[in-house]
Formats: sequence, C-alpha cells, structure tokens
Amino acid sequence: MTRVAVVTGGTRGIGAAISVALKNAGYKVAANYAGNVEAADKFSKAAGIAVYRFDVGDFEACQRGVKQIETDLGPIDVVVNNAGITRDGTLQKMSFEQWNAVIQTNLTSCFNMCRAVIDGMRARGFGRIVNIGSINGQAGQYGQVNYAAAKSGIHGFTKALAQEGAGKGITVNAIAPGYIDTDMVRAVPPNVLEKIIAKIPVGRLGKAEEIARGVLFLVADGAGFITGSTLSINGGQHMY
Repeated sequence: MTRVAVVTGGTRGIGAAISVALKNAGYKVAANYAGNVEAADKFSKAAGIAVYRFDVGDFEACQRGVKQIETDLGPIDVVVNNAGITRDGTLQKMSFEQWNAVIQTNLTSCFNMCRAVIDGMRARGFGRIVNIGSINGQAGQYGQVNYAAAKSGIHGFTKALAQEGAGKGITVNAIAPGYIDTDMVRAVPPNVLEKIIAKIPVGRLGKAEEIARGVLFLVADGAGFITGSTLSINGGQHMY
C-alpha cells in the first residue's frame, strides 16, 4: 500500500529535502507552500512532486487544502509540519504583527493541519505526525522570543497529541534541527555564522538531507513504538 504524505513548507530548504526523501522512499507526496510560486513550480517539475498552495496559518485554508490533497492522492497517512518563518527582533522592538505572524505560521499551523487529518487517521487506525521544532525552541535565542516560543510550543504540542493518538495507531514526534545549511541560515552575516559554527562540536552546519533521514525513520510503519519523542539533530550543539 502506498502511503500519502503531506509536507508543509515542502518546496524549499529542509522541507524540499523531506519531500524528496519521502518520494524516493515510495510515498505519494504533497508539498505545501505559501507564496513563492516560481520556486514551487521549479521544485515540482524537477522533483515530480505535486505542490499545493495554501496558508497553513489559516484554519479554513488547511481544511480546504487537505480535502483537495485527499481528493487527488488519497487519505493522508503522514503529516510533516515543517512550515516556518522568522521575524527576528528583541522584545522591546518587536511588533505584535511580528509576534503573531511567527506564532500563526510556526505553531498554529500544527494545530490546523493535525485537526484536518486526525479524524481520518483515528478511523483508519494509523497515522504518523512529525513536527519540526528547533534547537532555539529548546535553548532559546537572543532576538527570537516569537520563534523560540513557537518552536518550544511545538515540543509541548507533540507530547500532548502523542498521548491522545497512541491508542489509535497514531504516533506524534518532533525533530529539533540545529543550524542547517539552508538559505535562511546562509543569510546570517558571515562573521556571525562563523561564531555559530564554532559552537557546533562536529564543526559544520547540518545538511537538510540529515533532517530528512530522521523524518523517514519516524514515519516508517515499523516505528509504531516511538511517540512523544523529540529527536535532536544538531551536531552536538545542545544536549539534554
């Protein structure tokens, strides 16, 4: 049986690597994106993966998006909540709009997507949900109270939903990436990035494909005894 997987923010960076890894592993993949049509079209053509544009921070948009994916590909078995944005700034300079945009896209999206698929997963007795957190949700980060709060919230959301799904064959886990070699990280000023890398014991940035391998492990049919866990993939930068 071919399982259907949805990856939010699935056309660029870590999300693109996850989408491709799932497709290569035999899943039917739907990659969600928010606004960059050109990048999404380019990704879809290169990877042969269907793309769906909707705002994961919007509850009704998620309901419609999930319904369309299921119409096109079939019932959704796997959800990877990867979509995320940053709107950095210290608290005294942060606007409510900066706070709210990050909470909606990074955290509320997990509720929106899971709420849209949970009934079907419960009815079928199978589901795999992986929420992409962050090292900065575990350890905090200067200038990122919004991002750290959202990512920390993901870790708590994961543990609570895991308890609700466990008896119905649904596992819910999180991955907390460290600093990964993506456009977002490469946009950091070189002198700052150099200091970040110096604090990573393995001495380099992570690769998006290394996060994707973690996702493949957690969504496998044989991973049914792993739930409520957070897998840290950060090169040893933060251990607890």
